[in-house]
Amino acid sequence: MLPRRRFLSLAGATLAAPFVSRVAPAQSYPARPVRVIVPYAPGGPTDVFGRLIAQRLSEHLGKQQFYVENIGGANGNIGMGRAAKTAPDGHTILVVSTSYVINPALYDNIPYDAGKDFDPVNIAVVNPLVLTVHPSLPARTVNELVALIKANPGKYSYATGGTGSPPHLVGELFRLALGLDLVHVPFNSAGLAIASVVAGHTPISVGSPAPAVPQIQDGKLRALAITSKTRSQILPDVPTMVEAGYPEVEGENWFALLVPAGTPKDIVTLLNREVVRLVALPDVKERLAALGFEPLANTPEECAAQFRTELAKWSKVIRQANIRVQ
Repeated sequence: MLPRRRFLSLAGATLAAPFVSRVAPAQSYPARPVRVIVPYAPGGPTDVFGRLIAQRLSEHLGKQQFYVENIGGANGNIGMGRAAKTAPDGHTILVVSTSYVINPALYDNIPYDAGKDFDPVNIAVVNPLVLTVHPSLPARTVNELVALIKANPGKYSYATGGTGSPPHLVGELFRLALGLDLVHVPFNSAGLAIASVVAGHTPISVGSPAPAVPQIQDGKLRALAITSKTRSQILPDVPTMVEAGYPEVEGENWFALLVPAGTPKDIVTLLNREVVRLVALPDVKERLAALGFEPLANTPEECAAQFRTELAKWSKVIRQANIRVQ
Protein backbone atom coordinates (compact mmCIF):
# COMPACT_ATOMS: atom_id res chain seq x y z
CA MET A 1 0.00 0.00 0.00
CA LEU A 2 1.24 3.52 -0.78
CA PRO A 3 1.99 5.82 2.18
CA ARG A 4 -0.96 8.14 2.86
CA ARG A 5 0.95 11.30 2.00
CA ARG A 6 2.16 9.84 -1.28
CA PHE A 7 -1.37 8.69 -2.16
CA LEU A 8 -2.82 12.16 -1.54
CA SER A 9 -0.09 13.70 -3.68
CA LEU A 10 -0.91 11.40 -6.59
CA ALA A 11 -4.63 12.00 -6.18
CA GLY A 12 -4.11 15.76 -6.17
CA ALA A 13 -2.02 15.53 -9.33
CA THR A 14 -4.73 13.46 -11.02
CA LEU A 15 -7.43 15.98 -10.11
CA ALA A 16 -5.28 18.90 -11.20
CA ALA A 17 -4.31 17.43 -14.57
CA PRO A 18 -7.46 18.53 -16.48
CA PHE A 19 -7.12 22.04 -15.08
CA VAL A 20 -3.48 22.26 -16.14
CA SER A 21 -4.34 21.08 -19.63
CA ARG A 22 -6.99 23.80 -19.90
CA VAL A 23 -4.90 26.73 -18.78
CA ALA A 24 -1.62 25.76 -20.43
CA PRO A 25 -2.51 27.08 -23.94
CA ALA A 26 -3.38 30.56 -22.65
CA GLN A 27 -0.30 30.70 -20.40
CA SER A 28 2.00 30.14 -23.39
CA TYR A 29 -0.11 32.11 -25.88
CA PRO A 30 0.89 33.45 -28.29
CA ALA A 31 3.83 31.17 -29.00
CA ARG A 32 4.55 32.82 -32.36
CA PRO A 33 3.29 35.83 -34.38
CA VAL A 34 -0.50 35.91 -34.76
CA ARG A 35 -1.98 36.48 -38.20
CA VAL A 36 -5.05 38.73 -38.24
CA ILE A 37 -6.84 38.08 -41.53
CA VAL A 38 -8.83 41.00 -42.91
CA PRO A 39 -10.82 39.68 -45.89
CA TYR A 40 -10.84 43.03 -47.68
CA ALA A 41 -8.34 45.35 -49.34
CA PRO A 42 -6.29 47.79 -47.22
CA GLY A 43 -7.83 51.12 -46.29
CA GLY A 44 -11.45 50.13 -45.74
CA PRO A 45 -13.24 50.26 -42.39
CA THR A 46 -12.68 46.57 -41.60
CA ASP A 47 -8.96 46.98 -42.32
CA VAL A 48 -8.69 50.12 -40.20
CA PHE A 49 -10.40 48.39 -37.28
CA GLY A 50 -8.32 45.22 -37.72
CA ARG A 51 -5.06 47.17 -37.66
CA LEU A 52 -6.08 49.08 -34.56
CA ILE A 53 -6.90 45.87 -32.69
CA ALA A 54 -3.76 44.07 -33.94
CA GLN A 55 -1.55 46.94 -32.81
CA ARG A 56 -3.08 47.08 -29.34
CA LEU A 57 -2.99 43.31 -28.85
CA SER A 58 0.70 43.33 -29.80
CA GLU A 59 1.41 46.09 -27.30
CA HIS A 60 -0.50 44.57 -24.42
CA LEU A 61 0.22 40.87 -24.73
CA GLY A 62 3.81 41.68 -25.61
CA LYS A 63 5.02 38.16 -26.32
CA GLN A 64 4.54 38.14 -30.09
CA GLN A 65 3.36 40.45 -32.84
CA PHE A 66 -0.23 40.46 -34.10
CA TYR A 67 -0.05 41.41 -37.77
CA VAL A 68 -2.71 42.07 -40.42
CA GLU A 69 -2.85 40.10 -43.65
CA ASN A 70 -5.30 41.42 -46.24
CA ILE A 71 -6.90 38.67 -48.34
CA GLY A 72 -9.51 40.51 -50.40
CA GLY A 73 -11.95 39.44 -53.06
CA ALA A 74 -15.56 38.32 -53.54
CA ASN A 75 -16.92 40.62 -50.83
CA GLY A 76 -14.78 38.95 -48.18
CA ASN A 77 -15.52 35.36 -49.19
CA ILE A 78 -11.97 34.49 -50.27
CA GLY A 79 -10.34 35.63 -47.03
CA MET A 80 -13.04 34.07 -44.88
CA GLY A 81 -12.68 30.78 -46.74
CA ARG A 82 -8.90 30.87 -46.28
CA ALA A 83 -9.24 31.50 -42.56
CA ALA A 84 -11.67 28.59 -42.19
CA LYS A 85 -8.90 26.20 -43.27
CA THR A 86 -6.28 27.33 -40.75
CA ALA A 87 -5.24 25.49 -37.60
CA PRO A 88 -7.46 26.15 -34.53
CA ASP A 89 -4.60 27.16 -32.25
CA GLY A 90 -5.29 30.86 -31.74
CA HIS A 91 -2.57 32.01 -34.11
CA THR A 92 -5.07 33.01 -36.79
CA ILE A 93 -7.79 35.55 -36.05
CA LEU A 94 -10.40 36.64 -38.60
CA VAL A 95 -11.91 40.13 -38.53
CA VAL A 96 -15.31 40.29 -40.22
CA SER A 97 -18.10 42.75 -40.87
CA THR A 98 -21.82 42.08 -41.17
CA SER A 99 -21.14 40.59 -44.60
CA TYR A 100 -20.18 37.41 -42.71
CA VAL A 101 -23.89 36.72 -42.04
CA ILE A 102 -25.14 38.28 -45.30
CA ASN A 103 -22.99 36.41 -47.82
CA PRO A 104 -24.42 32.91 -47.20
CA ALA A 105 -27.74 34.07 -48.68
CA LEU A 106 -26.28 36.57 -51.15
CA TYR A 107 -24.07 34.08 -53.01
CA ASP A 108 -24.90 30.65 -54.42
CA ASN A 109 -21.65 29.19 -53.11
CA ILE A 110 -19.30 30.43 -50.40
CA PRO A 111 -16.12 28.77 -49.08
CA TYR A 112 -17.10 28.77 -45.41
CA ASP A 113 -19.94 27.66 -43.15
CA ALA A 114 -20.94 30.59 -40.97
CA GLY A 115 -22.50 28.26 -38.40
CA LYS A 116 -19.70 25.70 -38.09
CA ASP A 117 -16.28 26.89 -39.29
CA PHE A 118 -15.57 29.55 -36.65
CA ASP A 119 -15.85 30.19 -32.94
CA PRO A 120 -16.77 33.80 -32.09
CA VAL A 121 -14.62 35.94 -29.83
CA ASN A 122 -17.05 38.85 -29.86
CA ILE A 123 -18.68 41.60 -31.85
CA ALA A 124 -16.23 44.30 -30.84
CA VAL A 125 -17.80 47.46 -32.28
CA VAL A 126 -20.91 48.53 -34.13
CA ASN A 127 -21.21 51.02 -36.95
CA PRO A 128 -24.75 52.49 -36.74
CA LEU A 129 -26.58 53.38 -39.93
CA VAL A 130 -28.46 56.61 -40.55
CA LEU A 131 -31.38 57.44 -42.83
CA THR A 132 -30.81 60.83 -44.45
CA VAL A 133 -32.56 62.94 -47.06
CA HIS A 134 -31.74 65.97 -49.17
CA PRO A 135 -32.95 69.15 -47.41
CA SER A 136 -35.23 69.96 -50.35
CA LEU A 137 -37.49 67.04 -49.46
CA PRO A 138 -40.57 68.15 -47.49
CA ALA A 139 -39.95 65.47 -44.85
CA ARG A 140 -38.55 66.16 -41.40
CA THR A 141 -39.55 62.86 -39.81
CA VAL A 142 -39.71 59.23 -40.90
CA ASN A 143 -43.52 59.44 -40.81
CA GLU A 144 -43.46 62.35 -43.23
CA LEU A 145 -40.98 60.54 -45.51
CA VAL A 146 -43.15 57.42 -45.61
CA ALA A 147 -46.23 59.50 -46.44
CA LEU A 148 -44.31 61.35 -49.17
CA ILE A 149 -43.10 58.14 -50.83
CA LYS A 150 -46.58 56.57 -50.68
CA ALA A 151 -48.15 59.68 -52.21
CA ASN A 152 -45.66 59.63 -55.10
CA PRO A 153 -45.14 56.01 -56.26
CA GLY A 154 -42.17 55.47 -58.55
CA LYS A 155 -40.68 58.90 -57.85
CA TYR A 156 -38.15 58.33 -55.09
CA SER A 157 -34.92 56.35 -54.78
CA TYR A 158 -32.29 55.77 -52.11
CA ALA A 159 -28.51 55.53 -52.36
CA THR A 160 -26.13 53.14 -50.58
CA GLY A 161 -22.51 52.11 -50.82
CA GLY A 162 -23.24 48.93 -52.75
CA THR A 163 -25.51 46.00 -53.56
CA GLY A 164 -25.77 43.51 -50.70
CA SER A 165 -24.23 45.88 -48.18
CA PRO A 166 -25.84 46.33 -44.74
CA PRO A 167 -27.25 49.76 -45.75
CA HIS A 168 -28.81 48.17 -48.85
CA LEU A 169 -30.45 45.42 -46.80
CA VAL A 170 -31.73 47.91 -44.24
CA GLY A 171 -33.10 50.02 -47.09
CA GLU A 172 -34.86 46.96 -48.51
CA LEU A 173 -36.20 46.10 -45.06
CA PHE A 174 -37.62 49.64 -44.90
CA ARG A 175 -39.19 49.24 -48.35
CA LEU A 176 -40.63 45.78 -47.73
CA ALA A 177 -41.89 46.35 -44.20
CA LEU A 178 -43.80 49.48 -45.19
CA GLY A 179 -44.79 48.53 -48.73
CA LEU A 180 -42.95 51.42 -50.35
CA ASP A 181 -42.31 51.99 -54.06
CA LEU A 182 -38.66 52.88 -53.63
CA VAL A 183 -35.73 52.18 -55.98
CA HIS A 184 -32.23 51.27 -54.79
CA VAL A 185 -29.28 53.10 -56.39
CA PRO A 186 -25.95 51.41 -55.53
CA PHE A 187 -22.62 53.22 -55.57
CA ASN A 188 -19.07 51.94 -55.13
CA SER A 189 -18.63 53.53 -51.73
CA ALA A 190 -20.55 55.22 -48.93
CA GLY A 191 -18.83 58.50 -49.78
CA LEU A 192 -20.11 58.43 -53.36
CA ALA A 193 -23.62 57.59 -52.16
CA ILE A 194 -23.63 60.57 -49.80
CA ALA A 195 -22.24 62.83 -52.53
CA SER A 196 -25.13 61.86 -54.80
CA VAL A 197 -27.68 62.87 -52.17
CA VAL A 198 -25.88 66.13 -51.36
CA ALA A 199 -25.89 66.95 -55.09
CA GLY A 200 -29.61 66.23 -55.27
CA HIS A 201 -29.27 63.33 -57.72
CA THR A 202 -30.62 60.76 -55.24
CA PRO A 203 -33.03 62.15 -52.63
CA ILE A 204 -32.54 59.54 -49.85
CA SER A 205 -29.63 57.54 -48.45
CA VAL A 206 -28.93 54.83 -45.89
CA GLY A 207 -25.35 54.54 -44.67
CA SER A 208 -22.69 54.98 -42.06
CA PRO A 209 -22.84 58.24 -40.09
CA ALA A 210 -19.13 59.04 -40.54
CA PRO A 211 -19.28 60.40 -44.12
CA ALA A 212 -22.71 61.92 -43.50
CA VAL A 213 -22.03 63.86 -40.28
CA PRO A 214 -20.10 66.79 -41.85
CA GLN A 215 -22.87 67.20 -44.44
CA ILE A 216 -25.55 67.03 -41.75
CA GLN A 217 -23.73 69.64 -39.69
CA ASP A 218 -23.43 71.92 -42.74
CA GLY A 219 -27.15 71.57 -43.50
CA LYS A 220 -26.53 69.73 -46.76
CA LEU A 221 -28.25 66.58 -45.47
CA ARG A 222 -31.11 66.02 -43.03
CA ALA A 223 -30.86 63.04 -40.71
CA LEU A 224 -34.22 61.42 -39.95
CA ALA A 225 -33.37 58.28 -37.97
CA ILE A 226 -30.73 55.86 -36.76
CA THR A 227 -31.52 52.27 -37.73
CA SER A 228 -29.70 50.71 -34.75
CA LYS A 229 -31.39 49.69 -31.49
CA THR A 230 -29.95 52.69 -29.66
CA ARG A 231 -29.06 56.25 -30.57
CA SER A 232 -25.66 56.93 -32.08
CA GLN A 233 -22.98 58.66 -30.03
CA ILE A 234 -21.95 60.57 -33.14
CA LEU A 235 -25.54 61.79 -33.78
CA PRO A 236 -27.10 61.84 -30.31
CA ASP A 237 -30.04 64.07 -31.28
CA VAL A 238 -31.27 61.80 -34.08
CA PRO A 239 -34.02 59.35 -32.98
CA THR A 240 -33.91 55.63 -33.64
CA MET A 241 -36.37 53.89 -35.91
CA VAL A 242 -37.96 52.44 -32.77
CA GLU A 243 -38.50 55.94 -31.43
CA ALA A 244 -39.87 56.99 -34.83
CA GLY A 245 -42.45 54.22 -34.63
CA TYR A 246 -40.85 51.62 -36.92
CA PRO A 247 -39.23 48.96 -34.69
CA GLU A 248 -39.25 46.41 -37.51
CA VAL A 249 -36.74 48.52 -39.50
CA GLU A 250 -33.54 47.78 -37.59
CA GLY A 251 -30.04 46.89 -38.69
CA GLU A 252 -26.44 48.02 -38.45
CA ASN A 253 -22.94 47.18 -39.53
CA TRP A 254 -20.58 45.63 -37.00
CA PHE A 255 -17.06 44.25 -36.76
CA ALA A 256 -16.35 40.95 -35.05
CA LEU A 257 -13.36 38.76 -34.21
CA LEU A 258 -13.53 35.04 -34.96
CA VAL A 259 -11.14 32.11 -34.63
CA PRO A 260 -11.22 28.73 -36.40
CA ALA A 261 -13.65 26.30 -34.77
CA GLY A 262 -12.00 24.19 -32.09
CA THR A 263 -9.62 26.89 -30.84
CA PRO A 264 -8.96 26.26 -27.11
CA LYS A 265 -11.65 27.94 -25.01
CA ASP A 266 -9.17 29.62 -22.72
CA ILE A 267 -7.55 31.36 -25.69
CA VAL A 268 -11.00 32.54 -26.84
CA THR A 269 -11.65 33.79 -23.29
CA LEU A 270 -8.31 35.61 -23.20
CA LEU A 271 -8.91 37.29 -26.56
CA ASN A 272 -12.43 38.27 -25.53
CA ARG A 273 -11.17 39.80 -22.30
CA GLU A 274 -8.46 41.73 -24.14
CA VAL A 275 -10.84 43.15 -26.76
CA VAL A 276 -13.32 44.19 -24.05
CA ARG A 277 -10.49 46.00 -22.26
CA LEU A 278 -9.07 47.59 -25.41
CA VAL A 279 -12.28 49.10 -26.80
CA ALA A 280 -12.97 50.68 -23.39
CA LEU A 281 -9.65 52.58 -23.30
CA PRO A 282 -10.26 56.35 -23.62
CA ASP A 283 -7.83 56.87 -26.50
CA VAL A 284 -9.20 53.86 -28.39
CA LYS A 285 -12.79 55.02 -27.84
CA GLU A 286 -11.82 58.42 -29.21
CA ARG A 287 -10.25 56.85 -32.29
CA LEU A 288 -13.25 54.58 -32.80
CA ALA A 289 -15.66 57.51 -32.48
CA ALA A 290 -13.78 59.41 -35.18
CA LEU A 291 -14.33 56.43 -37.47
CA GLY A 292 -18.03 56.20 -36.61
CA PHE A 293 -17.57 53.02 -34.52
CA GLU A 294 -19.11 52.46 -31.11
CA PRO A 295 -17.83 49.86 -28.59
CA LEU A 296 -19.93 46.76 -27.91
CA ALA A 297 -17.56 43.89 -27.00
CA ASN A 298 -20.19 41.31 -26.13
CA THR A 299 -19.57 37.72 -25.00
CA PRO A 300 -18.86 34.80 -27.35
CA GLU A 301 -22.29 33.39 -26.50
CA GLU A 302 -24.05 36.68 -27.25
CA CYS A 303 -22.09 36.99 -30.48
CA ALA A 304 -23.07 33.48 -31.61
CA ALA A 305 -26.73 34.17 -30.82
CA GLN A 306 -26.67 37.40 -32.85
CA PHE A 307 -25.07 35.57 -35.77
CA ARG A 308 -27.88 33.00 -35.76
CA THR A 309 -30.53 35.71 -35.63
CA GLU A 310 -29.02 37.78 -38.42
CA LEU A 311 -28.31 34.82 -40.69
CA ALA A 312 -32.05 34.12 -40.71
CA LYS A 313 -33.10 37.78 -40.83
CA TRP A 314 -30.96 38.87 -43.78
CA SER A 315 -31.60 35.63 -45.68
CA LYS A 316 -35.32 36.46 -45.57
CA VAL A 317 -34.77 40.05 -46.76
CA ILE A 318 -32.47 38.93 -49.59
CA ARG A 319 -34.99 36.33 -50.71
CA GLN A 320 -38.01 38.65 -50.55
CA ALA A 321 -36.19 41.51 -52.28
CA ASN A 322 -34.69 39.12 -54.86
CA ILE A 323 -31.24 40.63 -54.40
CA ARG A 324 -28.53 39.23 -56.65
CA VAL A 325 -24.84 39.98 -57.04
CA GLN A 326 -22.83 39.65 -60.24
